[in-house]
Amino acid sequence: MMLRVVIADDERPARAFLAALLEKIEGIAIVGEAASGSEAIEVIERERPDLALLDLQMPELDGLEVVRLLEVEPMPAVAFVTAYDEYAVRAFELNAVDYLLKPVGEKRLREAIERARARVDSRAEQKAKLDKAVSEIDIGGERGLLERIPVRKRHEIVIVPVGRIAAIEAEGELLHLTTDRGERHTMTRALKELEARLDPKRFMRLSRGALVNVERIESVSPMPGGTYVVTLSNKQRISVSRQRSKELRERLLKF
Repeated sequence: MMLRVVIADDERPARAFLAALLEKIEGIAIVGEAASGSEAIEVIERERPDLALLDLQMPELDGLEVVRLLEVEPMPAVAFVTAYDEYAVRAFELNAVDYLLKPVGEKRLREAIERARARVDSRAEQKAKLDKAVSEIDIGGERGLLERIPVRKRHEIVIVPVGRIAAIEAEGELLHLTTDRGERHTMTRALKELEARLDPKRFMRLSRGALVNVERIESVSPMPGGTYVVTLSNKQRISVSRQRSKELRERLLKF
């Protein structure tokens, strides 16, 4: 069976190196290359490969965000290519998701190819394992604080600077991001996962389902029962739970 492969890495020499290794393996067709996460999504959704080799560390959209934002059926097998990351490797192993450590060796690449061939007929299961691995890495991995958040909007990806976000509210499995200009974006992600990647000095939890940018709070209105309602710079009003009201008083109302 001819295995159709896409390579995504922001460094041209790294893509060329992988391509050269793949050319040594029979039954491989490289159907696309991408120099960024956004380009990777475009190429994968257009070419619908059997296997995507994704660099884990790409600027703006890394390999994990590419998987999260992909809208393609069937989902390709994915092998993340990464410098050594103990937590990520452990999560991949636990969920049977393949990974290749840089510098990639030909023998190890051949093993990943064979695994991909075996998974082509069980892609629904593979997508579930990918999602689980991505979530675990987001929660426990040391990937640094977010400066921007990619959000899928129809056929494009909108990059939302974290500093422009006024509030993030959860509704079931959806998150609604509202900017200082009143723009509204929706994404599928757990609030806990996103909160772990945001600067705690900049964002604070107001209730079980709401995070706000402290810099966007314009006023705080006391309510009966010792709770509050905050008004943001975009005129959005968000209620503060009783549990979080004490934290708000300590952080914002004392001087």
